[in-house]
Amino acid sequence: MIDIKVKTFNELNTQELYDILQLRSEVFVVEQDCVYQDLDGKDEKALHIIGFKDNNVVAYTRVFKSGDYFKYASIGRVVVRKKEREYKYGYDIMNASVKAIKSHYNETKIKISAQTYLKRFYNNLEFFELGEGYLEDGIPHIGMIKN
Repeated sequence: MIDIKVKTFNELNTQELYDILQLRSEVFVVEQDCVYQDLDGKDEKALHIIGFKDNNVVAYTRVFKSGDYFKYASIGRVVVRKKEREYKYGYDIMNASVKAIKSHYNETKIKISAQTYLKRFYNNLEFFELGEGYLEDGIPHIGMIKN
């Protein structure tokens, strides 16, 4: 079981921000061997959905209201620490993200840019393909929408 907290950028303390950035780098840069600019200037606008286990950040997303990233509300930087994936925390953090979008922004239509190999995971969360696949930072992605 993970403890999930929702915070604005200004509510994050230094340790939380460091742990979030470390997890994102650990998975997106090192594990996926992808050199890209993670610090993109969008964290300040986002709501941060943080999954803690034993006071350690093990899962994370950032969410945006419609117009801040895509036409619709969106969820991005979906990440679960590799050694914690067997517990299916991806579902917990995504469900908490959908709930945060509804409670903070009063929106239910959500767009994501999903890594293609995770399509079935997102289908299980009622996200469905939108258009053709594309490369983002050299990794196959597909747009997906939840109504």
